[in-house]
Amino acid sequence: MNFYFEAAGVLDRLEERKTSVKSLLGSLPAQNRKRVTALVLQTLKYKPTLNEIIGTTKLLQLEKRAFPGSARNTAIVLVHDLLFAKGGIQAGDGPLKQAILRHKTRLHAELTKLKVKRGARTNEDLVQLADPRAAKIPRYVRVNALKTSLDDALADLNARGFSQGDTAEGKKFVQDPHVPNLLAFDAARTEMSSDPAYLRGELILQDKASCFPALVLNPPAHADANVIDATAAPGNKTTHLAALMQNRGTLFAFERDKRRFKTLETMLARAGASNVRAQNADFLSVDPHDATYARVSHILLDPSCSGSGIVNRLDYLLDDAAEEQEEERDERLEKLAAFQQSMIAHAMKFPSVSRIVYSTCSVHAAENERVVRAALLASSGAWVLAPRDQVLPTWERRGVQDELGDVGDAANLVRCMPGEDATNGFFVSCFERAPATGQSAIKRKLEADDDLDHKPTAKKRKKKKKKKTNAAGDAKEDGNRGDDDNDEWLGVAEC
Repeated sequence: MNFYFEAAGVLDRLEERKTSVKSLLGSLPAQNRKRVTALVLQTLKYKPTLNEIIGTTKLLQLEKRAFPGSARNTAIVLVHDLLFAKGGIQAGDGPLKQAILRHKTRLHAELTKLKVKRGARTNEDLVQLADPRAAKIPRYVRVNALKTSLDDALADLNARGFSQGDTAEGKKFVQDPHVPNLLAFDAARTEMSSDPAYLRGELILQDKASCFPALVLNPPAHADANVIDATAAPGNKTTHLAALMQNRGTLFAFERDKRRFKTLETMLARAGASNVRAQNADFLSVDPHDATYARVSHILLDPSCSGSGIVNRLDYLLDDAAEEQEEERDERLEKLAAFQQSMIAHAMKFPSVSRIVYSTCSVHAAENERVVRAALLASSGAWVLAPRDQVLPTWERRGVQDELGDVGDAANLVRCMPGEDATNGFFVSCFERAPATGQSAIKRKLEADDDLDHKPTAKKRKKKKKKKTNAAGDAKEDGNRGDDDNDEWLGVAEC
């Protein structure tokens, strides 16, 4: 029964939307990983069907003692094997198995009815279909400059039967035009997780859009460089930063979750990222005025988000678990935005920081342009957006001006749309500390706009100003409440 409990635990964590399917399955203990992974993936494929059958038969109500609310996913994996696995439930004759078998006839009958209702000839016809946008995303592979050179990596791939071509089809690949050292392969025909170069740490599997934040941050590469990756696990962006820094200086990498921190350590070791000081700590708990971080000049922020831009080949299986009403979604996005704003505000407190990149794998303006707008307003002109020529200037899709408003140029922001840009959905912004002359000019503009908006009467001007201050204060307070629970209180997915 133990592997059923492990599989149910994986489903519990996935429903919390704290991580991707691939990331979580990759972090499972090696002992039962293959068996648990197979059961989880098969259960997810049939989960809408299983939920409907379990609901119709009232299994959970009739077997409350065996399956209380917290054990729902244990019932789901057991019912899956009863209905869809060749050998049925692979467990001893214990009370949980017996609780399912008591309803065996009814469960099979409901499966038959459902197939008729949906016009399904076989069980496979009930499987969830993949998000069609995922098929338009190549398998991206970043050549790890800490372990090999691009030329050597290309020579190795050529020696193993791969070749460069105009399109990534079959055993061909293309070099990406926007990200140095990034290669694109045919995702349907290329499995890289067991590739020897990947296992040696010379190749890193990383979506193209996920490479943008480190590239835009453009960290310094010298012995005195000090950089922070505020939310580092699983480590793709961290190792990319280390490569751009050429393993020079110090890269502080924070990850508060213990299990994910171990994953981070494993990846750093495999990638040869020797300049990283990984810390199992919450970035929000770090004192910006601690002498340890006095020389930090660049910070990468890729905080928890809704994950609404992720459409890879496994995360589409979570769609049924993520269904929610519009009001619930908006409330969740508000909480996420408050947390994200608190992360940016905290980063801006580090005295020597001159450049901050904020990114999400979300397509919602509430987590993107509106968070950037709030951060700029809260800084009162101390920070501005880096110009387009420093933020992937050749990338065509930019931010949404109507959502950013009049605090900056949305052309300085980067957006990626799944299904349209050959990447997952993504958003990247870059703040830089304003020069002394620019700071006062921006501050005067904001004050002038505020006065213009509230000009009619002194009473009205005072009232609106107070409302604006309260809104900022509430956002900060909500974000601070996330310090203790961080990811847990938000219900999030990661990029």
